[in-house]
Amino acid sequence: MQPKIKTLSNRAVGKLTVEKDTVFWDRDLTGFGVRVYPTGSKVYVAQARGPKGPRRVTVGRHGVIHADEARKRAAMVIARVKAGDAPVAEPMKPVSGPTVAELAERYLEEHVAVRCKPSSAALYRSAIRRHILPALGKMQIEAVERAQVVELHQGLCEAPAAANRAVRVLSTMYRLAGEWGMAPEGTNPCRAIARYPARRRERFLTDAEFTRLGEALDETEASGSASASAVAALRLLALTGCRKSEILSLRWEDVALDEAELRLADSKTGARVVPLPPPAVELLTRLPRTPDVPWVIPGQKPGTHLRDVDHAWRIVRARAGLGGVRLHDLRHSYASRALALGEGLPMIAKLLGHAHVETTARYAHLARDSVRESAERVALSIAADVLERRA
Repeated sequence: MQPKIKTLSNRAVGKLTVEKDTVFWDRDLTGFGVRVYPTGSKVYVAQARGPKGPRRVTVGRHGVIHADEARKRAAMVIARVKAGDAPVAEPMKPVSGPTVAELAERYLEEHVAVRCKPSSAALYRSAIRRHILPALGKMQIEAVERAQVVELHQGLCEAPAAANRAVRVLSTMYRLAGEWGMAPEGTNPCRAIARYPARRRERFLTDAEFTRLGEALDETEASGSASASAVAALRLLALTGCRKSEILSLRWEDVALDEAELRLADSKTGARVVPLPPPAVELLTRLPRTPDVPWVIPGQKPGTHLRDVDHAWRIVRARAGLGGVRLHDLRHSYASRALALGEGLPMIAKLLGHAHVETTARYAHLARDSVRESAERVALSIAADVLERRA
């Protein structure tokens, strides 16, 4: 008796191994099976008995077509055989055309390498190499269906950020495939796939923690535990709310001290101007300038800029007793302080360089808290005059 498994899914078939030719039958659709060879090759089959006797027909090879597509073909074959018709109305044409791997290669060369920042490009390459290609790389673009993408997404449920990124990258690849003529426009199996909720890890420093941070920066610089360049970078991050990459790659030609602003030609969201508060202007004025070194935060090697302040941050964080606070939380804390001082979300978006105010909406709860505190202060100042006085 040939073995049966509950459902011939793509994942279940992929795990099958045998020492001799074996057919595994699906329990849900009678007559639908997969023949597995010791070499690892797997072929989907459909078997049924009709007026002319039993027939067994190959409907596709695993890896070329998905299990769901094989099931549809098998159901059609079984129905036709039982009705006494030919198993297929006409020869089944194998799915042809470029593969997902070929699309990924073009996507990386013509889109990512040209349009994306290095940090984003690294994330997209990782998503393709680690998740998309192992699951779908050998399949033709038009053969991929929504079910396969859902399976890919759900298979990464323990890493929701990676799961969402993989689907987002794949969706962009399919949109470009339509523009490039590699697939019919509108062919996108990623549509309507619900993303996992983002897990925010925001942390906002209190006034007391900012005080400890300043003391720790002074102690770290005085002791030489971190380079003066690294400490200066950390101070600028706290004072400006800039992204780490914006400060580390800052050139003196981008600094306009007389106008008290940074003129960033190539930030994450494009060119932008960052206003410099007086303490930041004073800090930049004190920084040494070396001839022929264009970088505000120079690195150890001549002619380079500092590329990593994470080690210095861990030292400062430990001295300040800020365990668990990430470097990026300085940016969140900058936004939080601005809200506490009465700035609105549109202004915060400009200060942080957000291309869309929707990105700043994560701070909406802080804005509500700030409004509530203001309302309480106003009400308390009036309460003594308008409330009933009791003896």
